[in-house]
Amino acid sequence: MNERIKYLADKLHHSHTLDRSEFHELVSGRTEESAQYLYGLARDVREEIYGRDVYLRGLIEFTNYCKNDCLYCGIRRSNRSADRYRLTEKQILDCCQTGYQLGFRTFVLQGGEDPFYTDERLCSIVREIKKLYPDCAVTLSVGERSRESYARLREAGADRYLLRHETADAGHFAKIHPGELSLEQRIRCLRDLKELGYQVGCGFMVGSPYQTIDSIVADLEFIKEFQPHMVGIGPFIPHHSTPFAKEPAGSLELTLYLLAIVRLMLPDVLLPATTALGTIHPRGRELGLLAGANVVMPNLSPTEVRSKYLLYDNKICTGDEAAECRRCLERRVESVGYKIVVSRGDWREK
Repeated sequence: MNERIKYLADKLHHSHTLDRSEFHELVSGRTEESAQYLYGLARDVREEIYGRDVYLRGLIEFTNYCKNDCLYCGIRRSNRSADRYRLTEKQILDCCQTGYQLGFRTFVLQGGEDPFYTDERLCSIVREIKKLYPDCAVTLSVGERSRESYARLREAGADRYLLRHETADAGHFAKIHPGELSLEQRIRCLRDLKELGYQVGCGFMVGSPYQTIDSIVADLEFIKEFQPHMVGIGPFIPHHSTPFAKEPAGSLELTLYLLAIVRLMLPDVLLPATTALGTIHPRGRELGLLAGANVVMPNLSPTEVRSKYLLYDNKICTGDEAAECRRCLERRVESVGYKIVVSRGDWREK
């Protein structure tokens, strides 16, 4: 193995950081051999803090309406062919009931930026979930909102918030988002969320159009500086009704490599093996766990709407019932030597 890359991997393992040029070298100089070495270090770090436990997050995709027009996203407002839907509060609570019976102790309410879900509506849903399931965590993933909105949702009982920054390179951000969105605003939202006491998740796509190694290094530097509790990293996968329909998908290999780097940078991070990983490779989620991930996010949404929440093409598990999904994932997780646990799966500081 390249001794320089091994040195950088060991340095990251021990000091949890590298300078910009070293991050660039570690990413650009990767080989299959160095990747396997990095995965081994990442597994050791993850097992030191979280053991062999894998945490479940029950994903409830409750609306596919979105006011934004992000160039990569299948539910962008310009996609006239999207079959739009919204779940009622009762439907959301039914998903939680099913999930609770299956051992889920975190519910993730994810949707497009849908103005229909005012603070009043969302707060009502969050309060009801927390009243019915006080031992569960509620995670929201509903995009950019005002600090006041985040504060109200936190007061209603929301524990965590996922908001991918998508790219920490402002020039790259502008190329994949409409003009009304800005990296500066996205970062402000993330900082507000952290200050309000949420467990906060950021993250980025791997292989999105116009991404360079410098863009990836900017992501790593931002994540190191921001110190999120969760990081979502998945490959870019094109959607047929977007401007990026003909662009190539991101690579499994680079996504796994970056998962391992993030685990070494932030030893106690909650790191999902994403559905997108499972979409680009039949064993993508298992390989994610072997690269340092410790979270999986099966779908609790009603089966009749799953195929409508398509951020990208060929998404897996759209036809499975929640119980099927849970059993399938349990087998997959056990196949690589880990185990799903019934737990809220909170962030643990090393």
